[in-house]
Amino acid sequence: MQTVTLIPGDGIGREISSAVMKIFEAAKAPIQWEERNVTAIKGPGGKWMIPPEAKESMDKNKMGLKGPLKTPIAAGHPSMNLLLRKTFDLYANVRPCVSIEGYKTPYTDVDLVTIRENTEGEYSGIEHVIVDGVVQSIKLITEQASHRIAEFAFEYARSNQRSTVTAVHKANIMRMSDGLFLKKCREVAENYKDIKFNEMYLDTVCLNMVQDPTEFDVLVMPNLYGDILSDLCAGLIGGLGVTPSGNIGANGVAIFESVHGTAPDIAGKDLANPTALLLSAVMMLRHMGLQDHARKIETACFDTIKSRKTLTKDLGGNSKCSEFTDEICQRIQDSE
Repeated sequence: MQTVTLIPGDGIGREISSAVMKIFEAAKAPIQWEERNVTAIKGPGGKWMIPPEAKESMDKNKMGLKGPLKTPIAAGHPSMNLLLRKTFDLYANVRPCVSIEGYKTPYTDVDLVTIRENTEGEYSGIEHVIVDGVVQSIKLITEQASHRIAEFAFEYARSNQRSTVTAVHKANIMRMSDGLFLKKCREVAENYKDIKFNEMYLDTVCLNMVQDPTEFDVLVMPNLYGDILSDLCAGLIGGLGVTPSGNIGANGVAIFESVHGTAPDIAGKDLANPTALLLSAVMMLRHMGLQDHARKIETACFDTIKSRKTLTKDLGGNSKCSEFTDEICQRIQDSE
């Protein structure tokens, strides 16, 4: 039995977390949950930090599952998601985007993975006013972080039977920063001759992605590009409500999360769709080596969507979150 830190999050977070726990119980997954709340608090010296009990839990368990957290705009504390990434050095964001049978989108056979460098780039938070009305934001790219994410992408491709890694960049414009990122990707590619390596400008990737996403396999990129492109890819398969996400860090720490919003308008009404958090939890099981449980839960989820009988509103149905959850549990029990 392994202990996982559960951060239910805000808004619909508690409902979808409960749904996942119920489905895990039906599948007899050997997981016990340690629930922790994450809100920003000010530590010594006025620095923002996550609550010590949440940090201690993650440090001990190394594995976390997180619902959506609300991010304040232009005021108050920083993004909690950003704070979690910095606290645990979660340097790689992994988002598999796979078409779901029975959920119709303009694309039918998407099967790609975006791997985003999670710690630097434009999101380093280095901004200042030069003179009134002029702000400078500094994009930070380091050799170490670029090498680490490139290596992660190639290792991921190899261990998941993927054939190609594409480095996404704008080194034609940002010659030094993106140039360094690309240089590290090329160097790492030399050690993975079994994996095909491509490099492509970000704008070209966006153009080709919406024309034919099947030409892509694993994509690796700096932080900002990854933020935008991973959401675009989620749109190809039906949106953030069905897209899993994992943040992998140094020292074996990993947090898997749903990346959609907190949907306060439907919170507490039993209308939320738990699919993204559930598929993120399935990713977590695979990461922990629990392949059979992962497969059992994923199959039940996909079969429920395919049968189109018990779907939440965003998936095109009229069922409640609890009904969708019960249907998945039933399918798991029937498969035993």
